[in-house]
Amino acid sequence: MKSVEIRINTINDIRNFVDLASRCSFEVDLASARYTVNGKSIMGVASLDKSKTLTVLMHTDSDADCADFIAQLKPFMVE
Repeated sequence: MKSVEIRINTINDIRNFVDLASRCSFEVDLASARYTVNGKSIMGVASLDKSKTLTVLMHTDSDADCADFIAQLKPFMVE
């Protein structure tokens, strides 16, 4: 499992993130504090506290899959 930190600020960010996550063949979760939701669920992602940094959890052993997805997440990533 791999993870990265992101920020989602607007409804368009939510829509774009869910669209990217939905294209993945592996499971993607999004965590904020003690809450974890399915990253492919627009309602789940919208329910999280967007004022905080969110953790994307990628449930795959394939580094290639993760690298592609992480590259697409660059606009959301916290540095």
